[in-house]
Amino acid sequence: MKITVISLDNWGFNKYIVKALEDQGHLVHHINFNKYKYRYPSSFHKVYNFILKTIFKQNLKTRFYGQKIIKKLQEIKKVQDIIITIKADHIDTKSLRELKKYTRKSIAFFNDNTERCPKIIPAIPLFDKVYSFEKEDCEKFELNFATNWIYNYEPDGVQKEFEYQVFHISSRDRRLPTIAKIAADLRSKDIVYKIIMYARRNHSNPDLDYISEHMPLREMNEYIKRSQSLLDIQRSGQKGLTFRVFESLGLQKKLITTNSDIKTYDFYNPNNILVIDPDNPEIPVSFFETEYEPVPVGILKKYVVDEWVANLLKNIK
Repeated sequence: MKITVISLDNWGFNKYIVKALEDQGHLVHHINFNKYKYRYPSSFHKVYNFILKTIFKQNLKTRFYGQKIIKKLQEIKKVQDIIITIKADHIDTKSLRELKKYTRKSIAFFNDNTERCPKIIPAIPLFDKVYSFEKEDCEKFELNFATNWIYNYEPDGVQKEFEYQVFHISSRDRRLPTIAKIAADLRSKDIVYKIIMYARRNHSNPDLDYISEHMPLREMNEYIKRSQSLLDIQRSGQKGLTFRVFESLGLQKKLITTNSDIKTYDFYNPNNILVIDPDNPEIPVSFFETEYEPVPVGILKKYVVDEWVANLLKNIK
């Protein structure tokens, strides 16, 4: 089939979907609209966009993304069998409607929730099939459930030597107070950790390392491989599983998370996964004293990107 993937691929996860589709014999185009950088032509446009967003719930940036995407689809020339759009809430609705002219079937996948990203809601009816990683949104809006995916699957043995006992990387946002508490707790117990925070402006905290540029996925995976466990801090109101969860599964790493909903998944094992209270995070040293217990292959492979792609395309006619 002729398939186009449209995504805001700011970390590089979506290229694994493209490769999986190609490996399955499809002719694939990837429109990564993260590469399109919008700049206000003047200070007037900045004020105008503020009014648009505040009063009319529109955005010059999403229009810009949409126009660029439609232009790329026109350049492809051939009507696609399927267009898969990830993070469609970052594209204006006019362009999403027009997008359907370039494909026989359209699929959307959202790995954010509608509470945090309400712009998802008007995008939902503009697709033939919609998937979300948020169970509550699936129930509320009658969507199809799909988790994020394992892109780094390495099944050969459990690693036993590590540089760090805990690794975490995220943007500096409302999760910072919880992360700072955890870092202080780890330091007090002499647990070796590496916590990296991305922020555009300079910040200082002796327990955290700050960076001002996004870290390439390849470099991030090097830190993951050198770590015994990954730290996963959920955003407020979100239950969908982040990529930290699936990176830990793919490389057979222990996981520390604030997301208690993880206990409902078939790969949950309290030896491998420690659920902590974000308001009072306590990480016992004993968690690091037991080895990782491998997840049965039959369970694990359901989440690997090849199977994820196959499930996404299932029953699409």
